[in-house]
Amino acid sequence: MKTLNEYMSLPYRMEIVKDMDEGGFVASYPELPGCLTCGETVETAAANALDAKRAWLTAALEDGIEIQEPDTLEDYSGQFKLRIPRSLHRSLAEHSRREGISMNQYCVYLLAKNDTAYTNYTTQ
Repeated sequence: MKTLNEYMSLPYRMEIVKDMDEGGFVASYPELPGCLTCGETVETAAANALDAKRAWLTAALEDGIEIQEPDTLEDYSGQFKLRIPRSLHRSLAEHSRREGISMNQYCVYLLAKNDTAYTNYTTQ
């Protein structure tokens, strides 16, 4: 088992979202369930998040709770196989040809655009 300082030094992903109901911002660590705090500004929420992370990790260590380590990009290859209808394949091929880019680049663009829209929608 790692020490508190070892866990604190790991690159846990912090998420900060605007609190539409109360105002200010909410900060959390997705890999540390229930570890969240808030602040009037993004900067305050981020500073408070470090304190909340320390308190959460301290309590987990004292209680013998298993602590998940942060996800890393090494867990993802950047590739996946997707089956789509032929008509959609044709449409994507035509649009990418019109744009002068590969269909792979065009699909990455569409996925990134949609993912950003989804992320913005879920954090508002």
